[in-house]
Amino acid sequence: MSKVLDDDALDTLFREARTYNNWKDVEVEDSVLHDLHDLVKYGPTSANCCPMRVVFVKSDEARERLKPHLAEGNVEKTMSAPVTAIIGHDMEFYEHLPKLFPHTDARSWFVGNDKLIEETAFRSSSLQGAYLMLAARSLGLDCGPMSGFDSDGVEKEFFAGTNVKPNFLCNLGYGDPEGLFPRSPRFSFDEANSII
Repeated sequence: MSKVLDDDALDTLFREARTYNNWKDVEVEDSVLHDLHDLVKYGPTSANCCPMRVVFVKSDEARERLKPHLAEGNVEKTMSAPVTAIIGHDMEFYEHLPKLFPHTDARSWFVGNDKLIEETAFRSSSLQGAYLMLAARSLGLDCGPMSGFDSDGVEKEFFAGTNVKPNFLCNLGYGDPEGLFPRSPRFSFDEANSII
């Protein structure tokens, strides 16, 4: 993997990518969401545990189910987004390790260890959520990640009867640059890093 991406690709993924609040009235086809999964599934997770579970909210009915659980500042942008991904993590991800990590008994590392289960599920689903945003940008979509929502309400509404807990939300679609804020400052290397 010695290939360095060109500046256009780096701009798309990082330098020119923004968090969108306004969306063009353009549908995100289901086939694009399938393509999205087919990229995200290759991102590394702890012991290939792949705990992320996603509900793609597209229909008007599903949006209305999500609406009461959103923080006030997130309602308008979410209701107008073509898709909202509810990114969750399966708290029984380890039951799939015989399939996903078959060369050792990784399931036994987690059974009965609630602290390790919680840390691994949250950390690896957060990684997968970041992969999802990079994959979405790679496929021409824009992203609007957010955490302002009632986690318990979303869990009851969308993950009832499962072992999945919500992590964060990410609006997906084709962003309208109208209303974008100026890019906020970022830390310099020396402010955020050290080499020892």
